[in-house]
Amino acid sequence: MKFITGVVDCVNTFLWDYALLLLLVGAGIIFTVKLRFVQIRKFKVGMKSLFGNFSLHGKNGENGLSSFQALTTAIAAQVGTGNIAGAATAIASGGAGAIFWMWVSAFFGMATIYGEAVMAQHTRKNVNGTIVGGPVYYIRYIFKGKFGKFLSGFFSVAIILALGFMGNMVQSNSIGLSFANAFHVDSLIVGICVAVIAGIIFLGGIKRIARVTEKIVPLMALLYIVGCVVILCMFPHGVVKAIKDIFVGAFAPQAVAGGVLGVTVQKAMRYGVARGLFSNEAGMGSTPHAHATADVKHPCDQGIIAMMGVFIDTFVILTLTALVILSTDVTGSGLTGSELAQSAFDAGFGSFGKIFIAICMLFFAFTTIVGWYYFGEVNVRSLIGEKAVKIYGVLVLGFVVLGSVMKVELVWELSDMFNGLMVLPNLIGLLACVGVVGKLTKEYEINNK
Repeated sequence: MKFITGVVDCVNTFLWDYALLLLLVGAGIIFTVKLRFVQIRKFKVGMKSLFGNFSLHGKNGENGLSSFQALTTAIAAQVGTGNIAGAATAIASGGAGAIFWMWVSAFFGMATIYGEAVMAQHTRKNVNGTIVGGPVYYIRYIFKGKFGKFLSGFFSVAIILALGFMGNMVQSNSIGLSFANAFHVDSLIVGICVAVIAGIIFLGGIKRIARVTEKIVPLMALLYIVGCVVILCMFPHGVVKAIKDIFVGAFAPQAVAGGVLGVTVQKAMRYGVARGLFSNEAGMGSTPHAHATADVKHPCDQGIIAMMGVFIDTFVILTLTALVILSTDVTGSGLTGSELAQSAFDAGFGSFGKIFIAICMLFFAFTTIVGWYYFGEVNVRSLIGEKAVKIYGVLVLGFVVLGSVMKVELVWELSDMFNGLMVLPNLIGLLACVGVVGKLTKEYEINNK
C-alpha cells in the first residue's frame, strides 16, 4: 500500500505542481489571445444571458436542455467541497497571495471553458433520442482513425474512474463527516440516504438531473453567499486587511504579517493556480458534457454562458471563502483544508458554524455527485454501450455508500491523479480545435452585429 501511495504521490506532484499548471494556463492564454479576450468582450452578454434565463421552473428545449439548465448542471459539478477546502488549502500552503493567482488562472480559464463548450455544442450527437456531447466527440472530430479512438478512450476511462467512482466517494465522505460532526448522525445512515436520493435522480436521466440542479444550485449558492457576507460584515476591518494581504502576498509573500513561513512567489502562484483550476474545472473536460445538452441557436451562445460558471465558482464563491478565512484571522491556527474553513465559520457563527458548513457541504457535495455521475454516464455509453449504463449507476451508488464510512486519503490522491490524466487528452484535442473555435466565433460575431 505504501508503494502505491508513493507512486500516486509522485504522479500527482508532477501533474499538478508542474505539467498541468503550464498546460492549463498555457491553453487559457492561447484561447484568450486567439479569441481576442472573449472573457472581457462577452462578459456583459454572459451576465445578461445568465439572469435573463434564470428560472427555478425552466422547461427543456426542443433539442436538449435550456441554456440555464445546462449551466446549473455544469455548476453543480464545479461547485463542490473544493470551494470550501480548495481556498483554505491554497491559503495554508501558498499564503494569501495564492488567491490572486487563483483569480489569474480563472481569468484565462474562462476562455478555455468557452472553447470547451463551443466544441461540445459543435460536435454533439443525438444518441437514441438523447443529445450527448463532450471531449470524446470533439477528440474524434479533430483526430480521425486509431489515434482519435485511443485518445477518446483514454479520456473516458480516466473520467469514469476520477469522477464517477473515486470522486463521488470523497464527496459522500465529506457529507458523512460534516453531518457526524454537526449532528452526531452515523455516517453510514447518511451515506445510504444520499445514495437513495441520488439513485432516484439518476433514474430520470439528464432531464431529471437538470430539473434538480436548476432548483438546488441557485439556492445553495445564495445560502452560502449570504452566510459569507454576514461573517464579513462582522469583521469589516479584517476584510480590508484580507484584500491588501492578497495583493501584497502575490508578489511579496514574506511582507504579509502572519503569513505562512517559507512561502515564496512561486509557491503562492503554484497553489493558487492548482487549486483554482481544480475547483472551476476549466480545461479538465468535465463540464462540456453538460454544455453540449443546451438547446441554443449557436454553439457560441453556450460558450458565453459557460464562462459565467467559472466566474461564479472562482470569483464569487471561492473568493468569499478566502475572504472569510483571512478576515477572521484563523490562518495561524496550523489547520488546513476544510478544518481551516470550519474554524473561520466557527469564529463568526460560534457553534452554529458546524451546522452551517454541514448544510453547505450537503448541497455542494450532493450536486457534485449528481453532475459527476452524468459526466461518467456519457462516457460509459460511448465506451461500452447503453447496456452498461445501469451497471455503472449501481456501482456509483455503492461507491457513494462506501465513501461515506471510510478514510479516503488514498482515494483522494487517486481521484486527483485520474483528474490530472483526463486533462491531457482533453487539452490535446481542445488545442487542436482552436482554429475551429476561432472560426465559429468569427461567424457568430458577424451574424450578431
